[in-house]
Amino acid sequence: MLPSPAAALGVLVAADGRGAPVSMMDHVRSAKGRTIMLEPATGAIHALLTESRTFPPDPEATANGVVSDPSIYEQARKDPQAFWAARAHEQLDWFRPWDSVLEWDLPYAKWFVGAELNASYNCIDRHAHGPRANKPAIIFEGEPGDVRTITYAQLLVEVTRTAAMLRHLGVRKGDKVAIYLPMIPEAVIAMQACARLGAPHTVVFGGFSPESLADRINDLDATYVITADGGWRRGKVVPLKVNADDAMTRTPGVRRCVVVRRVGDAIVPHMEAGRDIWWDDALAEAAAAGDVECAPEHLDAEHPLFILYTSGSTGKPKGILHTTGGYLVQTSLTHKWVFDLKEDDVFWCSADVGWVTGHSYITYGPLVNGATIMLFEGTPDFPDRDRFWATVARHKVTIFYTAPTAIRSFMRWGDHLPARHDLSSLRLIGTVGEPINPEAWIWYHQHVGGARCPIVDTWWQTETGAIMLSPLASLTTTKPGSATFPVPGIDADIIDEAGNSVPFGGGGYLVIRSPWPAMLRGIWGDDTRYRETYWTRFPGLYFAGDGCKRDQDGYFWLLGRVDDVLNVSAHRIGTAEVESALVSHPAVAEAAVIGIPDEITGQAIAAFVTPRMDINADEALAQELRAHVAKVIGPIARPKLLRFTAELPKTRSGKIMRRLLRDVAEGRVLGDTTTLTDPTVLADIRAQYESQEG
Repeated sequence: MLPSPAAALGVLVAADGRGAPVSMMDHVRSAKGRTIMLEPATGAIHALLTESRTFPPDPEATANGVVSDPSIYEQARKDPQAFWAARAHEQLDWFRPWDSVLEWDLPYAKWFVGAELNASYNCIDRHAHGPRANKPAIIFEGEPGDVRTITYAQLLVEVTRTAAMLRHLGVRKGDKVAIYLPMIPEAVIAMQACARLGAPHTVVFGGFSPESLADRINDLDATYVITADGGWRRGKVVPLKVNADDAMTRTPGVRRCVVVRRVGDAIVPHMEAGRDIWWDDALAEAAAAGDVECAPEHLDAEHPLFILYTSGSTGKPKGILHTTGGYLVQTSLTHKWVFDLKEDDVFWCSADVGWVTGHSYITYGPLVNGATIMLFEGTPDFPDRDRFWATVARHKVTIFYTAPTAIRSFMRWGDHLPARHDLSSLRLIGTVGEPINPEAWIWYHQHVGGARCPIVDTWWQTETGAIMLSPLASLTTTKPGSATFPVPGIDADIIDEAGNSVPFGGGGYLVIRSPWPAMLRGIWGDDTRYRETYWTRFPGLYFAGDGCKRDQDGYFWLLGRVDDVLNVSAHRIGTAEVESALVSHPAVAEAAVIGIPDEITGQAIAAFVTPRMDINADEALAQELRAHVAKVIGPIARPKLLRFTAELPKTRSGKIMRRLLRDVAEGRVLGDTTTLTDPTVLADIRAQYESQEG
């Protein structure tokens, strides 16, 4: 029985007639429980896997949850503007109320029109001046083992001094600031200081190249840069200032560069007179001039908060614009409701602040809610592969939010690593990024969550700004691998090629039918690209490229990017389902599948598989895995080619680069590899592939 999701289910499909009863769907169900869709004319994606395991919420958790009444879904559906207006009153302090909740001129939305507020004030001042003054806002652990705890009162002092320092250097409302820092408290402080001034920031991940940094500075016309001498990664120094210097040879608009001291004597950077200044020296200079106080600017709800660049299929990154009011309402609400936030929680999102997850669920959403956040520098495998679990135990983390790619790495490294540590402080765990395979979900549940912590599997994007599909931990019965339902207030649907809502049990394209508060406000400087990228494939609907299916209970299952969909003998198969079938085998830690040309079937499936530790990856295992996929899904999904690899090519945010695997398989010149965590992984795969293909 699925009591809470069933309530949501009625909200999602019954009222407006979208979707269809299961009895109206043409399908064939095999004895093994897999569903083979018979709808070739619709252009929908075939849904081949089913998952019957369910995990209901603990009744006590529901009774004591932040959200305990499932009728909230229906309230949000009936009057979404009233729903979001009520949440805006609850979540934020406003200097001026709004005149109207929403102005919608497709594809542009304005939320809380005419209202004024400040992000920094909502994240810091109101807590520092209240009972949370001495509550830790940030617990920081650096890779060398240094630890800092910063209370809300202390954070207010730091952010105010930093904002005053930036103002002393010339930063004004509307100026753009590029932030290129490691995962240290100064990254959050700098973002909050910019927000205090009304100076939109663009955070560039510290692993990006000088070229990537320069491209973003120039596209945004940023005039100020904040960086560090370096950062620590696997025991080595990442030379951030050297990279920034290289970038700034191509960015003539940069006026000043503020440099944080992080690595001490490990690196002595060049400091260009008149442009570069050490962070501490800049603070001292501002203080000497009496510039130490900085009241938060009263900003329009639609004032730009940040521009964050994400990859584009054309190669040129897209500058995704997010504004202040609606973004803060939705990020803080989803942080509170999805994670069932309690006052004494220690919340750890393992993302870097260079990604949208770090913006929404480190710097902004949690701090609006007065939460304690864990900030972590380094990688999960240095100095040891159990560093995450040691960190959870040491700092008594209660909520842990990480990526499926990381979880699959943990699986490969072995069950004994989390078992070494006391993880009993955890009460809830979550996932963000690529779809999580059901078996990885189960491993996470058992070995990290101790078979007691609910899991919230979330779907959202840089463009959406905040969580869009997710369980609510206190309400939702979960299924391994499913993001369950749209959160209250989000009007999501799954449609076929013709734009028709697919029936339960079917797959297609995930779209959003109505505007939402945290949505992007455009691509910086490129209105045409914004419209063409997100709004033309299905006119009037937001579509950003993900395939999805809805099972017979109405649960949403992400199938991967539609660019990666496999077309085998006229069956459109999502990569996530084949990969999940492979990972369900006990010898497999991770897998990526792509389509390769085939004269008979159009495309055939090629699989790249990372085995678990101490597994003998030979031809016998390859044959066993092919047969396993055929058994779990059906013969149509049996990989024609299967290759073993120690690692898969991933971006620095943890996403598998299937596009580059296709380049390898088809013998093409490799595309852009600048975002890869380790480019040698791809070179090794290519060498192995070419040697085996002859």
